[in-house]
Amino acid sequence: MRYTVKQFNLEYPDDIACLHKVFLDRYGEQPYCTHCKRHTKFYLVTGRKCFACEFCGKQLHPLSGTIFHKSSTSLKDWFHAIYMFAVSKNGISAKEVERQVGVTYKTAHRMCAQIRKLMAEDNTLEGDVEVDETYIGGRKPMSDRKQSKSIVFGAVERGGRVSAKHVASNGSRALIPEVTRRVVRGSTINSDEYRAYIPLKRLGYEHQTVNHSLLEYVRGNVSTNTIEGFWSQLKRSIHGTFHHVSPKYLQWYVDEFCFRYNMRHEESGEVFHKLTDRIVENISIM
Repeated sequence: MRYTVKQFNLEYPDDIACLHKVFLDRYGEQPYCTHCKRHTKFYLVTGRKCFACEFCGKQLHPLSGTIFHKSSTSLKDWFHAIYMFAVSKNGISAKEVERQVGVTYKTAHRMCAQIRKLMAEDNTLEGDVEVDETYIGGRKPMSDRKQSKSIVFGAVERGGRVSAKHVASNGSRALIPEVTRRVVRGSTINSDEYRAYIPLKRLGYEHQTVNHSLLEYVRGNVSTNTIEGFWSQLKRSIHGTFHHVSPKYLQWYVDEFCFRYNMRHEESGEVFHKLTDRIVENISIM
């Protein structure tokens, strides 16, 4: 569904609405009180971001352990930033969050970093899979000709999901473990003729290649055009929105654009609600 800012403001008009959303996702409609051993109702404690049991007063803190933990920033501002990430096609910079939400740049940068953590995925790919590596960044000063580009490995299913990782080098010792961790054995892997991928056949994969040095980009069903298209989208978005990304934080941005690619068929409303649902995933109820 198309999710407009008007709909967002109706659904989450204030901090209390946002807090109730997190509480319901984390504890459910009728949470269990570990103190009085009852399924009961919890009521919002006035002036605090917690809820108390109607019988014994036991308090639950729904924001504990989430990206909002110990944050003094308004929950409405947090949800507004998540909404901006959900409706954007090419990424959102911290400066844009600073301008639209009305927080400091330092706060906006931290918010963006935490929201990108919600976008991290660990997908397992199968079927026809394309693998490739790309280089992001610039060069060192002219006095040092050695490249200082960051290396990113990627794998994508034909018509399906993508998974990518910032790796330390472009050798077999770095790339092959990434393939085996992401791609089911027995799948058909398409790559160029880069020697680092030679071990794939003996590891149980059907390995097919195209020879880019001979200007061969498609041979029957063999190509790496899908992963090349993803690299093109990733680089255009980085250059157009962020201009430069530090190698220290590059994986966050890679995760963000993998998430966007994997959600490309969903409307903005689905993307927003998927992100808000992830706020409480993998958190044990206290």
